[in-house]
Amino acid sequence: MARPSSYPPELRKRAVRMVAEVRGDYPNESAALRAVAQKIGIGSAETLRNWVKRDEVDSGQRPGTTTEESAQIKAMKKEIAELKRANDILKAAASFFAAELDRPHTRS
Repeated sequence: MARPSSYPPELRKRAVRMVAEVRGDYPNESAALRAVAQKIGIGSAETLRNWVKRDEVDSGQRPGTTTEESAQIKAMKKEIAELKRANDILKAAASFFAAELDRPHTRS
């Protein structure tokens, strides 16, 4: 399970928006990321780079799995695991009851 972010979502959105606005003012994206990270007080430009990448994927500008799709996949995997567990329980119960039916019973 991922650890919760120490940065609020509003700060993330503002930082990503700032990078998009100032990208042209710097010679490369790394310089823009470092400048915005420093202005906002984000510990690492790499953190900001990840936020920008995630925003680009979510907006369709970059290929990849969106945040919504990731959440759906996670939920589906959880559901599949639950269904497999239920299926295993049902199989065990069915074999138990089948064995009981095959066993000869004597009535007294």
